[in-house]
Amino acid sequence: MKIRLSITVDEEKAKMITEVLKEGLFRSRSHVMEYALIKFLKEKENEIK
Repeated sequence: MKIRLSITVDEEKAKMITEVLKEGLFRSRSHVMEYALIKFLKEKENEIK
């Protein structure tokens, strides 16, 4: 089950997300952010090990 979260980013980062979406690799802004969060959490997990 997915849980809705809300984030706030500055205009520059929002524009960067929009540019990433234009590349066609992600379905939505949520997909971009979920991918980035998973990558970040995996890196953190590796630091702890």
